Amino acid sequence: MQSSSELFPVALMSAELRGDLSEDVYRLKPGNSPDFSVELALTRLGMAGHEDLRGPPVILLHGSFSNRRFWYSPRCIGLAPYLVRAGFDVWIAEMRGHGLSPRNLAYRHNAVADYARYDLPAISAFVAEMNPQPAHWIGHSLGGLTLAAALGGGYLQQAHVAGVAVFGAEVSRRYWSLKVPPVEWLARLLLKRFAVLSGSRLKRGPEDEPIGIALETLRWHRLFGRFGDAERDWWAGLNEVRVPVLAVAGEGDRECPPPACRALFEQFASKDRQFINLARADGFQQDYDHVQMLVSKPAQDEVWPLVRRWLDGERQMTVATPGEESGAAIPATP
Repeated sequence: MQSSSELFPVALMSAELRGDLSEDVYRLKPGNSPDFSVELALTRLGMAGHEDLRGPPVILLHGSFSNRRFWYSPRCIGLAPYLVRAGFDVWIAEMRGHGLSPRNLAYRHNAVADYARYDLPAISAFVAEMNPQPAHWIGHSLGGLTLAAALGGGYLQQAHVAGVAVFGAEVSRRYWSLKVPPVEWLARLLLKRFAVLSGSRLKRGPEDEPIGIALETLRWHRLFGRFGDAERDWWAGLNEVRVPVLAVAGEGDRECPPPACRALFEQFASKDRQFINLARADGFQQDYDHVQMLVSKPAQDEVWPLVRRWLDGERQMTVATPGEESGAAIPATP
């Protein structure tokens, strides 16, 4: 089969019509990581009959225990179809072993470090080949954290990034028990007995997660741990990131509470940045939780339009200062 890319083997797996939308599913085999069996599914949504019309590209990254269906249902309801109908060129990535992406040989060892170092750059390169405009990236939960790792580690070239929006993403929440070495050692020993964490058994979502993700999280939160890998400190690297940033938290999110999301946001050096807390106190319909912030009828009414306006550039240059109590943006000084 002829490759759809000059960069590396890419197969067009399916091309379907979904109502007023077209759905093209590609499978990328970048061969850029130590595990050469890695293949990544990337879905492009477009307007049926107008597939060649390409607005600004937007790449969506799902969170843990999830897949592309977080962004659009089989009935084509979701943020992804909404953005397509607003004129954007929407691409939906599925991480290794999730959704239509097959499990690689070293699946149990997959980690955010692999996603950030190898997979996101490959996705970025292919999307740029198909649409050379700088891409906006939107990540939810672990997807947002992966974006932060890729930018903080310097794996994604900032010149090719139009902006980054992270929803419910944090790495600053304190788990004090893990600061006690024997507790962390015991947790690591127990986790190593498993190959995966089952999303269905844990009632967290439709997909499994490789145990490598959990072990990596332990390293971040242990005594003297850091958000990074053996080679790079991603947390410190965020101080070099200057692309536009939108960070969104939910007041009702117990998984990634707003103060922790804000700590990640404040680590970016971007001048064009905005932090929003989806809370009744800030004028929203409800105190959104971890999923409702993007998948709910109220989100459809007030969060999706907020995202579209941000992508369209309908915002002021903003800065956030430590100690801000509101989720509202503060106009930047010239």
